[in-house]
Amino acid sequence: MTATATSTSGPWYRALSGAQWRALVASTLGWSFDGFEVYSLILVVGVALHQLLDPSAYKFIPYYAGVVIAITVFGWGAGGLLGGILADYIGRKRSMMITILAYSALTGLSALSWNWLSFAAFRFLVGLAIGSEWATGASITAELWPDSARGKGGAFLQSGYPIGSILASGVWLAIGNSGPSAWRYMFLVGILPALIAFWIRRNIPESSRWEESDKRRRAAYDQRRHGAALRGEDTALVRFTLFDMFAEPAVRARLVLTFIMSLSITIGYWGVSSFVPSFVSAVATAAGLAGPTWAALAGLVQNIGALLGFIGFGFVADRFGRKPTTALFYVMCLVLTPIVYLWVKDVHVLVFGFAVYGFFIQGVFSWTPIWLPELFPTRMRATAAGFIFNAPRLISAIAPLIAGGLIVGLGGYGKTATVIGLFYVLGLFCIPFLPETRGRPLPEADTLTAPEATKPVAQTA
Repeated sequence: MTATATSTSGPWYRALSGAQWRALVASTLGWSFDGFEVYSLILVVGVALHQLLDPSAYKFIPYYAGVVIAITVFGWGAGGLLGGILADYIGRKRSMMITILAYSALTGLSALSWNWLSFAAFRFLVGLAIGSEWATGASITAELWPDSARGKGGAFLQSGYPIGSILASGVWLAIGNSGPSAWRYMFLVGILPALIAFWIRRNIPESSRWEESDKRRRAAYDQRRHGAALRGEDTALVRFTLFDMFAEPAVRARLVLTFIMSLSITIGYWGVSSFVPSFVSAVATAAGLAGPTWAALAGLVQNIGALLGFIGFGFVADRFGRKPTTALFYVMCLVLTPIVYLWVKDVHVLVFGFAVYGFFIQGVFSWTPIWLPELFPTRMRATAAGFIFNAPRLISAIAPLIAGGLIVGLGGYGKTATVIGLFYVLGLFCIPFLPETRGRPLPEADTLTAPEATKPVAQTA
């Protein structure tokens, strides 16, 4: 059973059942291990390539590292789309178990790489599995959590990624000096999430919304098999979900708008944040301070700010609505980018500025697990969420390359960051054209075009 009714009195968390909390924990752990896996690669790729390449190729390690990371990100984007489709057809719970087992096994195989090509191939496969997990977790959390607290659930889920990154830093700190094969041990640690899959099998319920949608889908297939004419949603249920997203005008409009929003923050983040360590290090060095130390400190406080931003977004969105909260975060990203990159000159103030910057520039991603599931019907929810969240990564991979060229052409980080930060305007333009969904039941096919879908929502908790 899925609890959708909420209490009108008492703390919000007392209205949640144990099954709802366990679903959130499973989804958050999955996303945390994704964060662990990706940041582990960033930490160890240089060390690994020193062992996997011939010494004559060491001078090209930055190039090979870039290729391996790009291949992983490409796999992530493709896997996000495939995983969403999988979750819509075989179920949220089963898909989550498969993807966790897959990236655990493939991470372990990465430790057995014998040259850089095998390493890159394993990383592509790991990327496929990593990308598959997010859409499943976002969908099952949205479908199991009550309407009035759904924003908080999505925000807690999104906060798992920086937790995983911090955990990876701690593990590497502990084992990084254990010898030339330390990078292999790091990937062997990545096998442990497989244990979570067995816990999910025993403790997490399947989404009753998906089960009902699956029954309708199977019934529609049976009707078509027996030659019956299909009408209404039955026609949509037998369409492949990837095509189904583009078939209906109401769904297609939401898909295009949210894709642009997702693309704007993805390009904005990767195009600007990729150069935070270099920028802070340069400012600190100019002040006669240890550049690497201050760069590391800036990265730490930015991730702490991001963690708070992810969670804070959910509470604000449940209180004031998805549209104003998302707009606020987009505006702050737009405003803060020139402030930290152009106007702040003191490195101490700059580090504090990046804590606030991280709160917004990473916290803004919380709209995706909160708002996206509320915009699409169950039959395609995971497919749409996976496509919108992950496909922009395939495009935004060029953002750091463009930023690097602009830094050279414009003569510094400040002007470049400000130019790339203008991409947030695209997202701001799209927000007014989407419906407010705070406190509303998740949509089905017959509710997408209902007149009341755009009316304000009264707060219920």
